[in-house]
Amino acid sequence: MNATWSRFNIVSITLGFAFLYLPIVLLVIFSFNESKLVTVWGGFSTKWYSALFRNQGLMDAAWVTFRVGLLSATIATILGTLAALALTRYTRFRGRVLFSGMVFAPLVMPEVITGLSLLLLFVAIGFDRGFMTVTLAHVTFAMCYVAVVVQSRLVSFDRSLEEAAMDLGATPVKTFFAVTLPVILPAVISGWMLAFTLSLDDLVIASFTSGPGATTLPMKIYSQVRLGVTPEINAACTILIGIVTLGVITVSVVNKRREVQRQRDEHAAQRG
Repeated sequence: MNATWSRFNIVSITLGFAFLYLPIVLLVIFSFNESKLVTVWGGFSTKWYSALFRNQGLMDAAWVTFRVGLLSATIATILGTLAALALTRYTRFRGRVLFSGMVFAPLVMPEVITGLSLLLLFVAIGFDRGFMTVTLAHVTFAMCYVAVVVQSRLVSFDRSLEEAAMDLGATPVKTFFAVTLPVILPAVISGWMLAFTLSLDDLVIASFTSGPGATTLPMKIYSQVRLGVTPEINAACTILIGIVTLGVITVSVVNKRREVQRQRDEHAAQRG
């Protein structure tokens, strides 16, 4: 019985991962296809990557996307960390329930509603749509994800470390940067990576809030795919997959090393 269930579990997991990742693997493989037909293998070639870098429209969209992602992820990380601190450290203040609801509302709000509401806001205040409107829109929905990640780390944070630092004369600001931030830094980095990835991936909200000269790469890819998938699109998606994968691996390795170092320091302190 156990063997039967084990085989069943293995088959189920294999089929699940195949369903999730086989299309991505095929996309990567066909990005090196010699043929112009994306579904017919014509031999190995990297010419579509060269063609991609010569495609000025895709390059401009990629540059806008990465600038929006870097800026929005940084702002969202700062605001999300502050929101997580407020919700974790100050459990009783007037309007806490409303504040918490406003912070986490984008998690459950359909993207169409978020994009449309932001569009109406920018039109109402006379804010011309462009790079900044897309960036602000991405900050709006990415901040809540950062707040969730950082808050989960702050819940298990040992407050006695901060109390010890302040007993030694450190100000609250210095205590935060010298004690609190280094401890929660892996969660902050993870939140930044999540916000950056969400910004790279966004299509719906960017479509509502973008303007002339602010076409993002997902918007550009979607507009071209409607006319037919080209090998250049496969190459662009493969590069995005590589960047996100490399970022996730880097963050995982850094966090693992920090955790190992923290455990070593704790053992050394206990022995001392």
